[in-house]
Amino acid sequence: MYEFVQKFHSGWAYITLALLLLAVVNALIGFTGKKEFASKDKKIALFALIASHIQLLVGLVLYFVSPKGSNLFGLMDKDSRLTSLEHPLINLIALTLITIGWSKHKKLLTSESKYKTFLIFYGLGLLLILSRIPWKLWL
Repeated sequence: MYEFVQKFHSGWAYITLALLLLAVVNALIGFTGKKEFASKDKKIALFALIASHIQLLVGLVLYFVSPKGSNLFGLMDKDSRLTSLEHPLINLIALTLITIGWSKHKKLLTSESKYKTFLIFYGLGLLLILSRIPWKLWL
């Protein structure tokens, strides 16, 4: 079960990162181009939000079935600290930012402010996620 969940988590990460990048680039284009916020923009952001939440759920399952996740309070080297502590914690913060961005956009009235909200919150979330990916294990 562990290997299946690990492979799914790694594979789904590509989809999640692609959708987050698409949402950030779409928000940047909409914000700088002063475009009207349309339903396609909302759908792009929603799909990125859903993919991120699925990634979180799979990551939590992986964390609790993983032999690496159980080493939280033991002796840690740099790699195990990344996978056991930094990656999950920073990604929880990133997903919180992404979720806040989604929630905030619903209360805003102008297209510019909606694009700006997605650009800031989804962009920060994406940067945090990229900063804590265990690249050695993933690629």
